[in-house]
Amino acid sequence: MGITKKTETSVRLQKVIAASGLSSRRVAEDLIREGQVAVNGKIVRTLGTCINPAIDHVKVNGRHLDEAEPEAFVLLNKPPGFVTTMKDPFGRKTIADLLERIKVRVFPVGRLDYDAEGLLLLTNNGEVAQACLHPRYHVPKTYLIKVSGVFNDDQIKILRQGIELDDGITSPADVRKSGKAKSNSWLEITIHEGKKHQIKRMVEACGHRVMRIKRIGFGPLQLRNLPLGSCRYATDTEANALRGILRRKTIKTTPQLSRTRINMKKRTSASVITKDKTKRVG
Repeated sequence: MGITKKTETSVRLQKVIAASGLSSRRVAEDLIREGQVAVNGKIVRTLGTCINPAIDHVKVNGRHLDEAEPEAFVLLNKPPGFVTTMKDPFGRKTIADLLERIKVRVFPVGRLDYDAEGLLLLTNNGEVAQACLHPRYHVPKTYLIKVSGVFNDDQIKILRQGIELDDGITSPADVRKSGKAKSNSWLEITIHEGKKHQIKRMVEACGHRVMRIKRIGFGPLQLRNLPLGSCRYATDTEANALRGILRRKTIKTTPQLSRTRINMKKRTSASVITKDKTKRVG
């Protein structure tokens, strides 16, 4: 059986996957490109493929979308030298190699660069993932960075006000000095957006180079003493705080930061996994 012919009821495949709560739409697109999605038994790699959710059968990594799994939020302390994907066509180490003890399917919320380390959130709640990444929800991300040379007060002021990059002016960042070596500086920077390689480009625009980058905070989550390369389920308090992001009043963004409004679909999860316990919800 092939893919059902496109009709008025057809929906893009990546949208169907995201609406199921399995992943964000961006991650769904990656899954399709990587050949991990099958429709009616045939692998689909073309973005924009439309299906009829009422008729077509979708599998991701061999499992049907409608196979309910408990909601899960996982915190990972990613080491440098791992790519933030579940599979890599070039054979590099991926974060999936660090998640052997996690028994439910989760996907990363955003990315950390190959050479970056620190806090990474993974979940199977697509609604929360979308909110965490959308600038309207103003979710803070805090990084501890080592910078070449001495970062002076004027340069810190520039970052606090917003600095012009190739793709627009950044939103004001919270910046403070965190330490100083003989020829390097340590800064703690909090941003509320997610431009590609943003921290590195902000620092380079000030005439310096990032030598080390470590994310220590993501929304309500803190890295704290989670060992490098280790992961754990979120506590009940942390999981509730993540869901609470959806209840926030959204913040109007500037034109260059605006994106198409995300059509959130209410998640109907059968159960929830947290560090504290597994419980029924909904």
